[in-house]
Amino acid sequence: MQVEAHLQKIIDQEGKVHLTLIDPASQTPERAAEIALAAVKGGTDAIMIGGSTGASGTLLDETVIKIKEKVDVPTILFPGSSAGLSRYADAVFFMSLLNSRDLGYVITNQVLGAPLVYQSQIEPISMAYLIVEPGGTVGWVGDAKLIPRKKPELAAVYALAGKYLGMHYTYLEAGSGADKPINPEMIGAVKQVLGENKLIVGGGIRDAEAAKLCALAGADMIVTGTVLEEVRDVTVKVAELVSAIKR
Repeated sequence: MQVEAHLQKIIDQEGKVHLTLIDPASQTPERAAEIALAAVKGGTDAIMIGGSTGASGTLLDETVIKIKEKVDVPTILFPGSSAGLSRYADAVFFMSLLNSRDLGYVITNQVLGAPLVYQSQIEPISMAYLIVEPGGTVGWVGDAKLIPRKKPELAAVYALAGKYLGMHYTYLEAGSGADKPINPEMIGAVKQVLGENKLIVGGGIRDAEAAKLCALAGADMIVTGTVLEEVRDVTVKVAELVSAIKR
């Protein structure tokens, strides 16, 4: 399965992609698989697996394995560090946190993780990762110099740098559990400079209206995670989000 090509095909046919993010540290592998299955029934296009802390080792491997037993959509690693890699996944967002003050998140973890990606033949999808206020746990862990919400031009030049460095995707992250998503002005400014490169937006997207606003502003892919840990019916919630962003 060529995951990047698969996601591009969905964008070509349906306009947008919905990604469900599952943090292995938030539940058992069995429960993670149940959430993934429910999300797929609701129409999600792929499962992202990862988290800022605790998403590594045996727990990560078992979570990926259990999810793959239940669903046939792509599994994409979303690693917080080189420890967040698993040879059982289909792909990995091979990303650099461009606005981190810590070189470990800009390049060192990537150097440490690259041999495992190479040996395991996991598909790497290059990505510029940008953390916007408020940033949440990932902003603190990644020692990010947070991009102010009211400075879309800063996000745009970071994204442009990532594009020129050869990164196929850009991810604008407000932080897990953010009280509101990234504003449409910033999304639009970033998408304008990215052109055909793909823009992912996540953090604070809790309902269909927020997802729709992000999609209309220019996001190619929408990520939801925290809200799916809080609702009773994951399938219904994902279906609402998917119907809001797709053609």
